[in-house]
Amino acid sequence: MTATHELRQRKQRFRQMAFAKRQSQEDKDSLSHRIMARLMALPEYQHAETVMFYVDVRSEVRTRSALEAALDSGKRIVVPYCAGDDLGLFHLEAMDELEIRTFGILEPCDRLRALPEKKVNATELDLILVPGVAFDRRGGRLGHGRGYYDRLLRDARLDTPLVALAFECQLFPEIPTEEHDVFMDKVITENEICDNCRGRAGFNSKSPEPDVSPEI
Repeated sequence: MTATHELRQRKQRFRQMAFAKRQSQEDKDSLSHRIMARLMALPEYQHAETVMFYVDVRSEVRTRSALEAALDSGKRIVVPYCAGDDLGLFHLEAMDELEIRTFGILEPCDRLRALPEKKVNATELDLILVPGVAFDRRGGRLGHGRGYYDRLLRDARLDTPLVALAFECQLFPEIPTEEHDVFMDKVITENEICDNCRGRAGFNSKSPEPDVSPEI
């Protein structure tokens, strides 16, 4: 067994543990409200003009109620959507611009995506909210293994904070990471704000593309 293969197996075991914990987490709505309140109190959020939210799906930290409030705040709100193997960025101005897509995910309507005024470049983002399956207090993150966010975050400005939203049950002492994995600047849970994270300070923007072949 190669070292790479063994690392992928370890990652997959962490994903399975974290996903099971997240699925069984009770009171997701009330805990999500606490997490989002912590986020909105951050100076990084208050000072940001253009903020990328993710739209929660399944057992993720709920962002939708905060998203509606953010739309009324005067900030420029951006949401991601799947565009082939990458994430496109969409300037969201109202919740009715979203529709249910594959896997029950809320994404921007097709008819609006092509509008030039709706397209956003990653370099325009002042704050990025990042979902994930598992995290550690270094800012390490495990997604679903397809590399969507790693590719997007590599294109963001280095001064743009990356803030992960997670339930406490998704935090581990340390998760396995690889060279291409992007570390968060902060991780917010219902109980704490992990703000001594590695961030992208040591990240090499010329790291090789993530190998997103199916993991065992």
